[in-house]
Amino acid sequence: MANIDLSEEKELVRQAQKAPVAFAKLYDQYYPQIFGYVLRRTANLEAAQDITSETFLKALRKLWQFRWRNISFSSWLYKIATNEINQYFRKAEYKKSVSLEELQEQGFEPISSHNPESELIEAQEKLKQHQDFLEIQEKIVRLPAKYQEVIALRFFEQKQIKEIAEILGKKEGTIKSLLHRAVEKLREAD
Repeated sequence: MANIDLSEEKELVRQAQKAPVAFAKLYDQYYPQIFGYVLRRTANLEAAQDITSETFLKALRKLWQFRWRNISFSSWLYKIATNEINQYFRKAEYKKSVSLEELQEQGFEPISSHNPESELIEAQEKLKQHQDFLEIQEKIVRLPAKYQEVIALRFFEQKQIKEIAEILGKKEGTIKSLLHRAVEKLREAD
C-alpha cells in the first residue's frame, strides 16, 4: 500500500474512531512498517508477530483517546510498539534469535491476516539488506533501552530526529545526544 499523507491519515483515523471496522485500512497501511521495526529490534520472527499484533490491538482499544497534537498516528503506533518491545525485553522473554530459514524448516507458519509466505519473504529480504544485521543487533541488544530505541528508529526506520522525539516523548536535543552516545558505545563494542 502506498504511503499516505497526513490529511488522509487524519481522515482514516476519524473514520476508525466512529466505526472500528474502518481500522482495517490503518492496519493494512501500517502493519508492514511496524512489523519490520519490531523484527529489527527483536531479531525474532515469532516475537515480532506477537508484539506487532499487540501493538495494533492496543491501538484499536485506545483509538478513541488518540488526539491530533504534536504526533501523527503512525508515530503513535511506533510509540506503542516501542513500549511493547521494552516490555518484552523487561519480561526476560528474549532468547537467542533463530534464523528465518530454521523457522521455515520447522514448519513455522505465522498467524496473521497477511499472506504468511510473502510476510516471511519480505522479512528475509529486509534482513538480507542489512548483511551485518544479526551481529549489529547483538551489540545493540547489549545497550540500554534508551539507546536501542534511537538507533532502531533512526537507522533502521529512517525516522527524522523530530519524529523520533515525538515517538519517544523527548526533546530533539536529547535525541541527538542519545544517538551520538549510542553510536559511540557501538564503536567501543568493536
